Amino acid sequence: MPEVIVYSTRQCPYCRMVKAFLEKHGITYRNIDAGADEQAAADLYRISGQLGVPVTVVGEEVIVGFDAPRLTEVFGTERGGDTFDVVILGAGPAGLTAAVYTTRKSLSTLVISENIGGQAMESWAVENYMGYRMVTGEDLMNRFEEQARGANVRLELDRVTGVSRGPDDLFAVATYAGETFKARSLIVATGRQPRRLGVEGEEKFWGRGVSVCSTCDGPLFKGKDVAVVGGGNSAVTAALEMARIARSVHLIVRSQIRADPVYADRLDEHENITVHMPYTVTGLLGGEVLSGVRMKDAERGTERRLAVDGVFAEIGHEPNTAAVKDLVRLNDQAEIQVDENCQTSQPGIFAAGDVTSVRGKQIIIAAGEGAKAALEVHTYLMAGEAKAAAKVARPPLIPPHP
Repeated sequence: MPEVIVYSTRQCPYCRMVKAFLEKHGITYRNIDAGADEQAAADLYRISGQLGVPVTVVGEEVIVGFDAPRLTEVFGTERGGDTFDVVILGAGPAGLTAAVYTTRKSLSTLVISENIGGQAMESWAVENYMGYRMVTGEDLMNRFEEQARGANVRLELDRVTGVSRGPDDLFAVATYAGETFKARSLIVATGRQPRRLGVEGEEKFWGRGVSVCSTCDGPLFKGKDVAVVGGGNSAVTAALEMARIARSVHLIVRSQIRADPVYADRLDEHENITVHMPYTVTGLLGGEVLSGVRMKDAERGTERRLAVDGVFAEIGHEPNTAAVKDLVRLNDQAEIQVDENCQTSQPGIFAAGDVTSVRGKQIIIAAGEGAKAALEVHTYLMAGEAKAAAKVARPPLIPPHP
């Protein structure tokens, strides 16, 4: 096999996942920190055309991001075909918590996810998870993963492409790598994915100045001018962290800052943060790489241009429901509708975390919902076994004696 090179940054959780994947498969690789070496960052762009990490180079093959399906194709993985009591889709706070609970109930459990930790991995600082005064999302999710692996939970890094239910009443879970796993029940904990800006030039500059992960790509913009788009907690915390790295940070807010005061009040502490409000981004500018944004004053209707080297989109997230949207009922926000027991409209399918209609989108809520879903799965499966046993034990009907 040709030499394997991983371009990464120190704080990038997805970079660590690439390395963990390679190590799991016994692949020797050379790591290059593109955030600490300007020449390495230049090489990264020359090889991949990307201003983002991770990038894995295998001979002539260039794999951008933590692309679990492509990594699986190149380096291989375990074969499927097994039947599990429960398959959990997603390995964020909800999915990992659910996995620990189902294994404690002696249920055979498989977790399938493109990444471990989910959206929580991108949090610079978590200050409202009980037991921690402050912890990074990455450190917290590492603890979750450690506990799940300690419970002998089987984790498959892959992308679920579809779920169906067969005449045998088992669920068939198909993956990008061509595997099919059978399950007596499902827990959907696939979380959410970053919402795109949806403006002119976004596709062109994706990975060439436009990013949705300041934790991963922020170090590549050291000493440069960047913009953060959004007004919620994720946008404000991204702006605060980028203020330590970039020369200047422009926070572009559509209407008003909605972040918690504990974060919003810190904006004034940084002289290199400028808040533009109320403005909306209407276009992205540049040649081969991003060089600026076009934004519109929401009140006056006037437009102006802002020269920046990078844009971090922090305008919210959309639920990941593609794999099960034809099996379960969704609400008008495309979230999975669940009752108070995490049950969906499809018997045997439960859902937990940010992918559901539960309004609170917090790590601690997702973890609690994951625990609930796991306990409900156990109850569901035990009820099914009891019903089957009663049917077998029932004596045959004997016609009355003439």
